[in-house]
Amino acid sequence: MCCLAYFRPEATLFCKELLQKETKMNTEPERKFGVVVVGVGRAGSVRMRDLRNPHASSAFLNLIGFVSRRELGSIDEVPQISLEDALSSQEVEVAFICSESSSHEDYIRQFLNAGKHVLVEYPMTLSWVAAKDLWELAEQKGKVLHEEHVELLMEEFAFLKKEVVGKDLLKGSLLFTAAPLEEERFGFPAFSGISRLTWLVSLFGELSLVSATLEERKEDQYMKMTVCLETENKSPLTWIEEKAPGLKRNRRLSFHFRSGSLENMPNVGINKNIFLKDQNIFVQKLLGQFSEEELAAEKKRILHCLWLAGEIQKHCCSKQ
Repeated sequence: MCCLAYFRPEATLFCKELLQKETKMNTEPERKFGVVVVGVGRAGSVRMRDLRNPHASSAFLNLIGFVSRRELGSIDEVPQISLEDALSSQEVEVAFICSESSSHEDYIRQFLNAGKHVLVEYPMTLSWVAAKDLWELAEQKGKVLHEEHVELLMEEFAFLKKEVVGKDLLKGSLLFTAAPLEEERFGFPAFSGISRLTWLVSLFGELSLVSATLEERKEDQYMKMTVCLETENKSPLTWIEEKAPGLKRNRRLSFHFRSGSLENMPNVGINKNIFLKDQNIFVQKLLGQFSEEELAAEKKRILHCLWLAGEIQKHCCSKQ
C-alpha cells in the first residue's frame, strides 16, 4: 500500500502513517455506512464479496443492496434495488460505482447530488473537464470521491517503486497487450488503459506528451496506440497499447538508468486482496484519516493522468 505515495519521496513515512490508520480501523466502529454497489460485473462482484466478508474496513460498511440494469432479484441474499431507491434512501450513504466506464460520470454526479460518498473504478470519467467538475461537486457537498487504482496496490508496482527510487532514468518503454475492448463502453484506449499511464506517472512524475498515433484495422478488431512521453528531465518514455482477438494479457517493460537497466518484470508474487486494500483506503478517507496534503497529491496525480489521456486522444484523432 506504500504505492499511494505520490512521486516517490517519503514512501517509508507514508507506509508507517498508513499502518497507523489501519490500526485505527481495527477498533469497534461507532457507526456503519450503508453501501450500494452499482454494477455487478467482475469488479462489482468482488466488491460485494469483500463487503460481506469479515474484514477490518468492512466492519464500517453495511451492504444495503446492488443496482443493475439486468433483472437479477438478489445475489447471495443481497437484494437488487432500483437506482431511484438507492439515490433517495436515507440508509444508503455510499455508492460503489462498478459499471462500464462510459456510465461513470452520470452515476457519480447523481450520487453526489443525492448527498452520497462515492467510490468509483478507474477511470473516473472519460474527460479531464468532467472529472474536475465532479471533484468540485464532491467538495461542495462535503463528500468523499475516491477513484480506485488497484494497479498501484500490486506486488509488481511495489517492486518497481523500490527499483526506480533514486535512479536517473535515461529512457523507458511499457507495452501492454490484451483482447480488444469496446470503445463505446470503456472509452478511448488512453482512458481504458489509464492504469498503465498511472504507473508511469507514479514512478517518474508528471509527464509531457510528445506525440501519439493510433493504428486501427477495424475489420480485424486490431488496435495499436503508440504514445511518446517525456519526463520533466526530458527523458523519453514510450507507452504502447496493442489489442486484438487472441492477444494474451501481458505487460512488458524496459527502463534504462544511468546505473543499469530493468528489462521486464520478474515473478514477484501473487496480488492478494487488492480490491480489499482499496476499500481500506476508502474507509480511511471516510473516517478522515488522510491529511489534506495526501488527498491533494492523489487528486493532482489522477487529474494529470486524465488530462494526459485526453491530450493523447486529441492527438490520435487529429491524425485520422
